[in-house]
Amino acid sequence: MMNFQHDHSNRPTSQTQDAESVFGLAYEAATRYVDDIDRRDVMPTFEAMENLKSIHEPLPSKSNDPREVIEMLEQVGAPATVVTTGGRFFGFVVGGAMPVTIAANWLASTWDQNAGTWVLAPFATEVEDVVANWMLEILDLPRDAAVGFVTGSTMGTFSALAAARSALLRKAGFDLKRQGIRNAPEIRIVMSEEIHPTNIATLGYLGFGTDEIETCPTDEQGRLRVDEMPDLDSRTIVILQAGNINSGSFDAFEEICNRAKRVGAWVHVDGAFGLWARASASKRHLTKGVELADSWSVDGHKWLNIPQDSAIYACRDHQAVNDVFGTSATYLMRDEHRQPNNLVPELSRRARGIEFWAALKTLGRQGVEELVDRNCQHATRFAEGLAAAGYDVLNDVVLNQVVFACHDEATTRSALKQIQSSGVTWLGPTTWKGRFSMRISISSWRTTEEDVQRSLAVMADALQQANVFN
Repeated sequence: MMNFQHDHSNRPTSQTQDAESVFGLAYEAATRYVDDIDRRDVMPTFEAMENLKSIHEPLPSKSNDPREVIEMLEQVGAPATVVTTGGRFFGFVVGGAMPVTIAANWLASTWDQNAGTWVLAPFATEVEDVVANWMLEILDLPRDAAVGFVTGSTMGTFSALAAARSALLRKAGFDLKRQGIRNAPEIRIVMSEEIHPTNIATLGYLGFGTDEIETCPTDEQGRLRVDEMPDLDSRTIVILQAGNINSGSFDAFEEICNRAKRVGAWVHVDGAFGLWARASASKRHLTKGVELADSWSVDGHKWLNIPQDSAIYACRDHQAVNDVFGTSATYLMRDEHRQPNNLVPELSRRARGIEFWAALKTLGRQGVEELVDRNCQHATRFAEGLAAAGYDVLNDVVLNQVVFACHDEATTRSALKQIQSSGVTWLGPTTWKGRFSMRISISSWRTTEEDVQRSLAVMADALQQANVFN
């Protein structure tokens, strides 16, 4: 076994002591936060929000003690956090960051590796290589796909669609990288009218206007209606959803992908959270045919429960990815190793793969499946409890999403306000098929049956009180 000695002799004593003391303070603060999670209000209190005024100050003219800085972060910051890492936050699809992934994040930050190129970060690069293979395996996507590590599904979709456009234009005899977008042949975009808005934002980043998008109607569960799709051609990009953000429903991947392949169209799947259904034997059927697509994006900071700023995209066409993101310079020292910056928009970035590795190494295939299944079971229990309490459950609960409402909008708004102000749980509003509603999203590893029952009690009480006043 290797024996590592801590030699501080060549470092300024004050810096060494500062590092050790601030690390200790941060660890103690983090431990207190985690220990206290179940006793915290899910949303910050009024007092905590008022205390935020203390950070609005002029830029300090002199240095401050780092220990005092960390202490202020805990005193002002911790009470003003939204407890998304707890078990009763259901407002958005966000994960809960497992302790092992937080610890891995600390180490990754301590090492401060620039994961853009192998020579700067050999360990981080090798970890990405391992995780890329693991992700393709657990999601059962083509094992030879290119995989890039990005901030979230928005940038994953951006990266995939940039590659898609380049690939389709290359097949049409147009070199986008050399000739530029101004004279490029037209590319069509086809997608659901209920696509997640980040996809529209992504298209805007690529220069597509909203008037250029061809939207398709959806059925009662938010699935794209195949019979209402326009004819596709070799210059069409189709964007499908693995997990409608409201209902959790899935588009008809197999039929649409086969239709696209016959004419040479490109299919991208926004699988931000729903693609994780591939890891569950009981939910996998919902994704039938998704492996036939050309590219996919999926978050790690949702159902894999790793810290924010963690996602991947995968793409069949390596050449298209390199055409868009490939860079070269003498100082980058190209060799046979994986070069992450040739796969993503950034050259300089943090080592995102380390937290993925920690999560997958800890959970394994079985642990990921149990996490997905457990959250889906909680969603079913929510739907049953809400219906018993008198709410209208508006979607078929096939995954981790529940949409529900009261008999009229005024009562729904009143109930929502009481739920949000309870401190026990939190969820947000949505509009579902033209009806103002509430939505529950469950993706945290911390959510237990007790959390579900405590939250249902608040929701049932909110409905009773709302009915009295409306």
